Amino acid sequence: MPVPDLFCAMMKEEWRMHSTIFGSLGFALFPAVIAVFALLGSLTLPLFADVFPYDVVALFAHALFLLMGVMVGSFGLMGREFMNRRFGQASLIAYASRSLPVSERRIFGAFLVKDTVYYILLYVLPFAAGFAVATPFIGLDPGLAVLAFVSLALAFLLGLSAVCFLSTLYARSVTLLAGTATVLAVLALAAFRLGAITVSAVLPPYAFFLDPAVEPLAISLLLILVPAAASVLFVTVDYPDRTKRFKNSLDPLAERVGTLGSAHFIAKDALDLLRSEGGAGKVIFSFLLPLGLVWVCLRVLIRFIPGIDPLVVFAVLLGVISATIYNWLTEFDSFTSYAFLPVEVSEVIDAKLKSYALANLLPLGVLVLAAATSGGAGTFFPALAAFASVSAYTLAVTVYLTGLHPNVMLYSAWVFLRYLLAISPALLLLIFASILDPAYAASSLLLVAPAALLLSRGRMKWQAWEMPGY
Repeated sequence: MPVPDLFCAMMKEEWRMHSTIFGSLGFALFPAVIAVFALLGSLTLPLFADVFPYDVVALFAHALFLLMGVMVGSFGLMGREFMNRRFGQASLIAYASRSLPVSERRIFGAFLVKDTVYYILLYVLPFAAGFAVATPFIGLDPGLAVLAFVSLALAFLLGLSAVCFLSTLYARSVTLLAGTATVLAVLALAAFRLGAITVSAVLPPYAFFLDPAVEPLAISLLLILVPAAASVLFVTVDYPDRTKRFKNSLDPLAERVGTLGSAHFIAKDALDLLRSEGGAGKVIFSFLLPLGLVWVCLRVLIRFIPGIDPLVVFAVLLGVISATIYNWLTEFDSFTSYAFLPVEVSEVIDAKLKSYALANLLPLGVLVLAAATSGGAGTFFPALAAFASVSAYTLAVTVYLTGLHPNVMLYSAWVFLRYLLAISPALLLLIFASILDPAYAASSLLLVAPAALLLSRGRMKWQAWEMPGY
């Protein structure tokens, strides 16, 4: 089958999966929500121009799309789970190499192109379109939106190709991946000592946005095309038939958490994460990477916003990012696997919440480490209150709006809009209040009450809902 045919079939398949669940209109309007929020955000740029210079905002936008590319590129690391659990139910195309004379390399190449086009249409283009509409009202050249679209797409593809390449190395050999990571770390350290590391050198698409010359464009394309080509050439999704054997740890693990209730569900969640491809490392990787990026951005913001407490703002954002752990806990699980047991949806949700609480020891440790290394011990308790409250509230909104299916339901325009409207005002109010006085972050405890209410209603709301078949 030619690659263009595979590409078209995969695009149709992606559309079918989402439109079957929440309707064609609900999925088609998702980019419109992105465009509207990009428009509203762009219109506020002049108001904060003294605090957030345009080049700093552009840096954050490019860092954000780089991070999105990294997340999408993690397919290689989780390919086995996706193939077996997601595509095994939803997609026959990804399995075509096992039943039809279509090579894995061709399938993966088409898949990479499909993901590139799909996510650019879903995120990058709407974002640039919203910015383009705003430019006449904020005194910027509309042509800047075209440049932003190109550079943001390059930033996204840079993250996508880099992680695809590293994931391919991981699939081939963990030793090869470790060796490559070591070499890159040594080169980065040497460049840092020589003073050769600059923002433009690390992020060529951003350099291209600031100065649309041939050199940063060529470097960006080189850094995208070479790893992407290597990933396609050496891809392997048909892992060796390794038989894994484990001791029965379910009951011993359940005994350890027996006092929490839902012990066997919690133990199952832990075993699912630990024994899946990549183990708990993939969760830690996907969790710590954005946190590192947030911390670097906050260190930059300190120069522009007097009075900002980086630990408190970091704690607020840490609470939001921590809520994505719930997505991981529900990623590889489905209520249909419990359908033949005397188990209700609310019981499974309760178990996920308890697993989430235990998993939140990791971000709590990150917060303690950040406080200890940044000299922010004086604001630790307001930061701790902000982290715990925001994490609980964001989780409650996620459970109420998406039940056990956050990874799918958030692609509904209506659900995504309500998610943003429920979380964004509270976060912005909390961050601005903490700039006036970091102690005001403790007021975030007011979020606990609505969080409890949303969780209670969410448990009942999803009791009778069933995921539509693809």
